[in-house]
Amino acid sequence: MRKSLFLAALIAATVAVPSGPAYADPAVTFALIGDTPYGDAQQAAFPSLVESIDADAGVRFVLHAGDVKNGSTTCDDARFSTLAGLFGTFDDPFVLTPGDNEWTDCHRAAAGGYLPTERLDAIRRIFYPVAGRTLGGHPMGVRTQARDPRHRDYRENVLFTRAGVVFATVHVVGSDNDLAPWSELPGGDRPAERTAEFEARQSAALDWIDNAFDVAGRTHAPGVLLMMQAEPVETSGFAEIRARVVERARAFGKPVLLTHGDEHVYEVERGYAGVANLTRLETYGDTAAHWLRVTADPKAPAVFSWQSRTVES
Repeated sequence: MRKSLFLAALIAATVAVPSGPAYADPAVTFALIGDTPYGDAQQAAFPSLVESIDADAGVRFVLHAGDVKNGSTTCDDARFSTLAGLFGTFDDPFVLTPGDNEWTDCHRAAAGGYLPTERLDAIRRIFYPVAGRTLGGHPMGVRTQARDPRHRDYRENVLFTRAGVVFATVHVVGSDNDLAPWSELPGGDRPAERTAEFEARQSAALDWIDNAFDVAGRTHAPGVLLMMQAEPVETSGFAEIRARVVERARAFGKPVLLTHGDEHVYEVERGYAGVANLTRLETYGDTAAHWLRVTADPKAPAVFSWQSRTVES
């Protein structure tokens, strides 16, 4: 009789054991924007976007998916400094991944005919003045890839954890990830230099994606968010990035949110690339009037949820 009672208690205890980790971290909410401000009119309207986001007491940080200007405005230091100052007016930490309009496309005559790699150095100097520290009124410390001796230049690739979720920015841009020729550069394209830049940055990006999922695995994270400027479609500039995201997301098995901009269309694609736990979220672009309010809740089955927000005029 006593043995039967013991077995019954043992079975009951076994059934009561949860199947996965019990996450104690509270949910976190943040703003997601991208491809803004585009042109002088949006730059003038941008303070209203800042005010709208700052007025939301639940927002804890701001993510910007790249393209801080349009492709036909100049890429000079003065413009970049003005924009960095605008981003610094957010009350909360401001996390930016670069876009193609800031450097890759600066070879265009309308953008000033700059050497793209020179402009890449400039955006690192202006938008990432302290490696491992964000912009914003209350900056936060982040892990930066610049601490890796193999990838010292890539201070823009950062990682941090909130609500147990691993957030990582990965420098992947439009214009086929810089494989598109610098056709308007004075003196013509520099294919060897352009290809070398692409290969080095892709190597860093692949390592950083691996690092994000490795951290998530070690910490038993409930989810992973990756942010890059361009969607990694199936072209030569993105194929390896796409394959790595798909591979690591599938192996991770828990919710992964791939956020990006570039095409200026708010879009959601669940089961991205055939991976059930991978969702692609493209933010609004070419506007200073809309943003996404995103929540990462480790206790929710999907982890990530979001709502559209409109700036009141």
